[in-house]
Amino acid sequence: MRMPSSPRTPANGGRPRSATSNGRPAETGGNRTNGIPRPGGGGPAASGHGHGHDDRYKWIALSNTTLGILMAVLNSSIVLIAMPAIFRGIGLNPLAPSNTSYLLWMLMGFMVVTAVLVVSLGRIGDMFGRVRMYNLGFAVFTVFSILLSITWLHGTSAALYLIVLRIGQGVGGALLMANSSAILTDAFPSHQRGLAMGINNVAMIAGSFIGLILGGVLAPVEWRLVFLVSVPFGLFGTVWAYLKLRDTGVRTKSHIDWWGNLTFAAGLIMVLVGITYGLLPYGGHTMGWTSPFVLVMLFGGLAILVLFGYIETKVAQPMFHLDLFRIRAFAMGNAANLLASLSRGGLMFIIIIWLQGIWLPQHGYAFNITPLWAGIYMVPLTVGFLIAGPTSGFLADRFGARPFATVGLLLAAASFILFQILPVNFPYPAFAGILLLTGLGMGMFGAPNQTGIMNSLPPNQRGAGAGMTVTFMSSAQVLSIGVFFTLMVLGLAASLPSALLHGLQAQGVSTAVATRVSHLPPVGSLFAAFLGYNPMAQLLGPAGAQLPHHTFVYLTGRSFFPKLISGPFGKGLHEAFDFAFGACIVGAIASLLRGAKYIHGQEQPAQREPAQQAVAETTMGALVD
Repeated sequence: MRMPSSPRTPANGGRPRSATSNGRPAETGGNRTNGIPRPGGGGPAASGHGHGHDDRYKWIALSNTTLGILMAVLNSSIVLIAMPAIFRGIGLNPLAPSNTSYLLWMLMGFMVVTAVLVVSLGRIGDMFGRVRMYNLGFAVFTVFSILLSITWLHGTSAALYLIVLRIGQGVGGALLMANSSAILTDAFPSHQRGLAMGINNVAMIAGSFIGLILGGVLAPVEWRLVFLVSVPFGLFGTVWAYLKLRDTGVRTKSHIDWWGNLTFAAGLIMVLVGITYGLLPYGGHTMGWTSPFVLVMLFGGLAILVLFGYIETKVAQPMFHLDLFRIRAFAMGNAANLLASLSRGGLMFIIIIWLQGIWLPQHGYAFNITPLWAGIYMVPLTVGFLIAGPTSGFLADRFGARPFATVGLLLAAASFILFQILPVNFPYPAFAGILLLTGLGMGMFGAPNQTGIMNSLPPNQRGAGAGMTVTFMSSAQVLSIGVFFTLMVLGLAASLPSALLHGLQAQGVSTAVATRVSHLPPVGSLFAAFLGYNPMAQLLGPAGAQLPHHTFVYLTGRSFFPKLISGPFGKGLHEAFDFAFGACIVGAIASLLRGAKYIHGQEQPAQREPAQQAVAETTMGALVD
């Protein structure tokens, strides 16, 4: 029987029971009936200023989850920058048309599996213990990191081996990401969650750029080191989490929603696979968006996701309570998160291509060392995150998420306009200043927005809710890469072929060779620049050996291709930054509509919006049914 909700304060003052007398984790907090929190009872979320929170434990939880997130994100970006060394190590040319799919899956497989699994694994954490799932994530991630470093295969077999193990590593990353925010929300009182989320978000963003530099340093020495570097931290974190972390949140006894999990996974996998293969040329087209396979994946996946939504409204214990989207702070926070990720996801790739393919070679850097220096020159972006993340999170604890998240997205939008004012061969101080502004804006948005989302969730839905947030972010990043690359390729396709044809003919290259090179898909030039290969050497292929030596040296030097591509690249760049600007503006509007500061469980039922009251009653009913 469902018990009515009650505004009464529990006898224990709303303090959570985080552990039993023998030190074992308690499954729930607050007033309990057979281990089930009563409506109005104070679980961890209900203790307004955290009188029942363990001051020492919350910092242990923060430091451990920060290490976990840093390790997962760093490993993703370190592989990004080490890709040329990895493919050289296994004896495979990633730019050969038959090998491009291996390159794409090495780049995006980790993000795809993370996006697909985080909601399901977050929900399982709600059911069986968030710390237990988080600990498992540390162990899984570490095991697969070790296996990745002992590759003995070569060629396509090695590529498939690495892709499969990267997917396994992504499962560990999904377990970490799905439960870390929920663990922090359980451990910290509501007036300190913004600071905690700020520090955690800084680790997430900083890890992506630290990985770029670390990969550039380690990969030339030995490519296996890019996987081994995370093993000591993984082993330490696994043991530390097992010994020190404990479940302090509400645990809900329920059954796994198999149909919901299967349809959500199948639908999202199809959509993300469709986006991935849409980046490859198809037939006579520069990209694959007209491929029947891509269209079936995209529209079929969307249809299955609609079916998932229908299933979740019919099952008694759904994987994800769609009613949570009736909470305005949760719905608008996730909408803003989705749009911010759309604007940011492809940004790093485009800036890397800009630096590695054009700016660094024009300033005397050889193509093979541009990956390392691209990471170094992008440090101002990380500095912006480091400054704004914890500061805005701390202030959001007092003033709410809306002002900081909204202003942060507006600052990011302004930075995208400023990027368009820069010439392609820019003065670095101006470029660094705009990067810093982008980092400040995104850092100002991230922590307050995540805090607002987590504060709005019922205690027994924090894992699934945090998982949905990560799914929005990861899926949007994959989509963003697809959008940014498409805009760049369309911009290049409009003018690069004629620029290549006339530029090569002016250097004495035969019309036949110049015509063949000019008709190659522009995406090959983008991938070459992204990986730190010499684009002209790849485009000329065997024909380069037939050219006079001085002509070949000039064509493959540091000035010919960067100058040739600057005009077409600049056009695509403007279109990509226009898209990012639009996404940030719409995201800022969504953030503005989130409403005033809202913390679930700290308002009386009479003060709730009707949707929030309905969700509260539904959630309490699920706890006591």
